[in-house]
Amino acid sequence: MPILNRIAAFHDAMTAWRRHLHAHPELGFAESRTAAFVAEKLESFGIDEVHTGLAGTGVVGVVRAGSAARAIGLRADLDALPIEEATGAPWASTAPGKMHACGHDGHTAMLLGAARYLAETRGFDGTVHLIFQPAEEVGGEHSGGRRMLDEGLLERFPAERVFGLHNSPRLPLGRFAVRKGPAMAAVDDFRIAVTGKGCHAAFPHHGRDPIAVGCQIAQALQTLVAREIDPLDGAVVALTRFIAGKAYNVVPETAELGGTVRTLRPETRALLERRLREIADGFAAAAGATASLGYRRGYPAVSNSPREAELVADVAAALVGEANVDRDPLPVMAAEDFAFLLQARPGAFVHLGIGGGEQGKMVHSPIYDFNDAALPLGASYWALLVERLLPRRPEGLAGTA
Repeated sequence: MPILNRIAAFHDAMTAWRRHLHAHPELGFAESRTAAFVAEKLESFGIDEVHTGLAGTGVVGVVRAGSAARAIGLRADLDALPIEEATGAPWASTAPGKMHACGHDGHTAMLLGAARYLAETRGFDGTVHLIFQPAEEVGGEHSGGRRMLDEGLLERFPAERVFGLHNSPRLPLGRFAVRKGPAMAAVDDFRIAVTGKGCHAAFPHHGRDPIAVGCQIAQALQTLVAREIDPLDGAVVALTRFIAGKAYNVVPETAELGGTVRTLRPETRALLERRLREIADGFAAAAGATASLGYRRGYPAVSNSPREAELVADVAAALVGEANVDRDPLPVMAAEDFAFLLQARPGAFVHLGIGGGEQGKMVHSPIYDFNDAALPLGASYWALLVERLLPRRPEGLAGTA
């Protein structure tokens, strides 16, 4: 295909960009070097406008062609994770305790590749906003995506529709997956503080043991989804912390439990928050103790607009063939702050297979590394999507013949 071949001509350049970014990872809202690199590349491509400083380290490039007023937004993320890299690659992280373990270096390089192509060819009619977002991994309602919106992203760069992409080691190289409706989970954190009455461990009847209460709460949480959520719904309640006591001969005064809640539907999200509180209060009261729930809502569910999900699946099929596009994958219970953009505008979030999962090289692992063979596929997907959404001719895909 001409578009793929044209982008493949600078595959080596994209690989160099990706490996440079990988070697110099920066955490959320501290991506100053990364942002400067992205801005410099966009300017060198002849992008019409390059804006920096949104949400601190965010970058937005604007490329125009033709005279149409239509505009879309394409988003990549910039930040790394606080993980010590163990790949041993020549381009491994040079920053101790920081690593591009989720492939954001690849996402950035692919969107830069598409930017270069779009600036050179201008084979579309409208405006493309290239959104390089900081702090996707920060979590909660203060992530880079939320902050960019709060600082006027869509007012300054009025995209009608927004699109995102994430690599997936679970999928073979070159396979795409996109789902209509809820595709990735909402994510919340919880903390349950149990207060009893401390005492000497030899005389437990003098106290109110918060560890015993915590164990009862923990056991109840294991059946919360299994017995209270429709099996056809999607939900996870994972207890990941249990902290209590410092001495072998002391029943402590307090115990703390914590974990995460993942849901696909707002109704299920509200139900689980309520039931966590009721379970904690009930077991504590039965034992003569008290419990308090701290519940922090994070990213909402990634919910793809049906029309846009179908459209991006068609574009992916034009690139890699229908057999390599999964149009109805199961939802993923991981979370993504692109969800905030999808609450603001119609759009879709697609997964691009890069392989490697069978060797354990999954995202957020110290042995993960982005597969550079996927770079021209992702960049070509972005280019095709722009030309399909903003065609120069009604028949679409202008510039591909």
